[in-house]
Amino acid sequence: MTRAVLVVCSLLLVAGVVFPQDASTLPFNPPVAQTEAERKIIATMDHMVKFNETYLSVPPQDGQALRLLAEAVDAKNVVEIGTSTGYSGLWFCFALQKTGGHLTTFEFDHGRALMAHRHFHDSGVENLVTIVEGDAHEQITKLKMSIDVAFIDADKPGYVDYLNKVLPLVRPGGLILAHNVDMVPAYVKAVTSNPDLVTIFYTQGRGLAITLRKR
Repeated sequence: MTRAVLVVCSLLLVAGVVFPQDASTLPFNPPVAQTEAERKIIATMDHMVKFNETYLSVPPQDGQALRLLAEAVDAKNVVEIGTSTGYSGLWFCFALQKTGGHLTTFEFDHGRALMAHRHFHDSGVENLVTIVEGDAHEQITKLKMSIDVAFIDADKPGYVDYLNKVLPLVRPGGLILAHNVDMVPAYVKAVTSNPDLVTIFYTQGRGLAITLRKR
C-alpha cells in the first residue's frame, strides 16, 4: 500500500466514516502528556478554557483532529488563517514538536494576537510559531513556502478567497482544512466540485472539512 493510500485511509477514519449518525454522543478523549513539553501545552490550554480565553476557537474534538492530521502527513509548514487567541495553534504545536515543523498563523485583531503570543510563550512553543497581524486576504499573498497543511477558520465570506489563494501553495498530498463549513455552502461547493481535490467531513466537532490535494 502506498503512503498516499495510507494517508487517505487515516483521513477517512478520522473523518468518522465508521461513526454513528450522532457523533456527538461519542466520548472525547482529552490529550495525555507524553513529554514535559506536551504537559506545558495542556496546562496552557486548560488555563485558557478555565478563564474563557478561547474566543471563537475550535472545540477540543476538532483540535484533536488538527493535531492528528498534521502529524499524519508529517507537516513541516502549517498555515492557519484565524489565530484568535492561539487555542487551535496549540493543537497544531503538539504535532509540530514531533515533525520539526513550523506554524505561520494570521490574525486581524491586535488584542487577540497579543493573547496568542502569551499563550504560545507560556506553552514553550513560541519558536514553532510566527504570528502575522493584518488582513489575511492580503498577507497570505506574500507567502512563498510549500504548505503541508492549511487551516481556514476566519471570516466566513472570505473562505473561498482564502482557498483560492492558498491552494497553489499546498503541495500535492497536502491538506486544506476548514472549520464551521456548514455556514459556508460556497466553500463546500468549491472543494467538492474541483477535480484536483477530494473532500470528506468530520462531524464529531463543529463541522471540519478535510480536503486532500490530489497527487
